[in-house]
Amino acid sequence: MRFDDEPTPGEALPILPGHVSPGRLERVLRAGKFAVTSEIDPPDSADPNEVFKRAAIFDGYVDAINATDGSGANCHMSSVGVCSLLTRRGYAMVMQISCRDRNRIAIQGEILGGAAMGVANILCLTGDGVQAGDHPQAKPVFDLDSMSLLEIARGMRDDAHFESGRKLAVPPRVFLGAAENPFAPPFDWRPHRLAKKVAAGAQFIQTQYCYDVPRLKSFMAQVRDLGLLEGPNRVFIMVGVGPLASAKSATWIREHVPGVHIPDSVIKRLAGAEKQKAEGRKLCIDLIQEIREIEGVSGAHVMAYRQEEAVAEIIDKSGVLEGRVPWYPGRDTQTEKQRMEA
Repeated sequence: MRFDDEPTPGEALPILPGHVSPGRLERVLRAGKFAVTSEIDPPDSADPNEVFKRAAIFDGYVDAINATDGSGANCHMSSVGVCSLLTRRGYAMVMQISCRDRNRIAIQGEILGGAAMGVANILCLTGDGVQAGDHPQAKPVFDLDSMSLLEIARGMRDDAHFESGRKLAVPPRVFLGAAENPFAPPFDWRPHRLAKKVAAGAQFIQTQYCYDVPRLKSFMAQVRDLGLLEGPNRVFIMVGVGPLASAKSATWIREHVPGVHIPDSVIKRLAGAEKQKAEGRKLCIDLIQEIREIEGVSGAHVMAYRQEEAVAEIIDKSGVLEGRVPWYPGRDTQTEKQRMEA
C-alpha cells in the first residue's frame, strides 16, 4: 500500500490531522483497511543477521512487526534492540514495553529512545510474573501497570512532559496500544476493562489468541454498545490468531497457558485431520476470514510461535490484504524491476 504523500519509501510519513504518529500502522487503520501484524521471535543471540532473517519472513504480508519484551518472562534479545535494528531497515515496528522489568525512569527513557529510532507504535503491557519464566529468582519491578504506563506515555506525547512534570523538548510521536483478553472470565467485565485502557490512552488493541468466534462476537457487541468504536478517540481492535500444530499441543496450551481458551470443537477438528499441522493452518485462515466480518474488528495479529514461516501462506490464503502489499525493504525496487520486465 502506497501513500500519496510518502517520502522515500520506508521512512517516516507526514503526520496527518487527527493522527498522532508518522507510522504506517496508524495510517492503514485510520484509512479503514484491514491491518495485519505479527511478531518476531527474538533470538537468543547477539547476531543482528538473525534478526534480519526472522523479520524477512514477513516481507510483503504485515503492516507492522511486534518486538516482544521478555514474553513469558523468558530472556531474549530486548525489544528496544530488535526495534533499533529493524527500524534502520525501514520496518514498521510495534515496541512492546513490559512493566515487569523496569521502573518509570527507565521506561520513560525507553519511550524516548524508541521514538528517536523511528518507532511509531508502542504496546503497553503489565507483563507476566517472573515465576512463569526462566529466571524465577529475578526481582520483579512492576513500578507501573499497563494502565499507568498508558497514562504516562500519553502525557509524554500530548503534553510534552515526563511524569515528574519536567518538560520535554520534543515529545515522542507514538501510536499507543494495549492488550486485552475477551476469552477469559469474567466476560462482562472485559469490555469495561478495555474502556479504562482507552480512557488511559490506548488507541489500538491486540487481543489474546481467538479460537472462540461466538465469544468474540459477544465481546465486540458490548464494546460497540460502550461507544468505543466511534468518534475521534475510537480504539482499533486487532484480534490475535495463530496456527495450532496438533490436537496434543492445543490441549497442552489450553491446560498450561493462562488466558488461552481453546474450545473442544477445535481440538476435535485437529484430532480428526490426517495432517494436523496443515489443518491447524487451515483453521487459522478460517478464523481470520470469520473475524474480518465482525463489525468493529480492524485487523488481525498473527502469532505463529515456531511456525513463523507459515505466516505468509496464512495471510495470503485468507485474502484479507485484498491485493495490497505492505511495505518491506526492497519492495519498490522489486516492483519497478517487474514493471520494466513486463
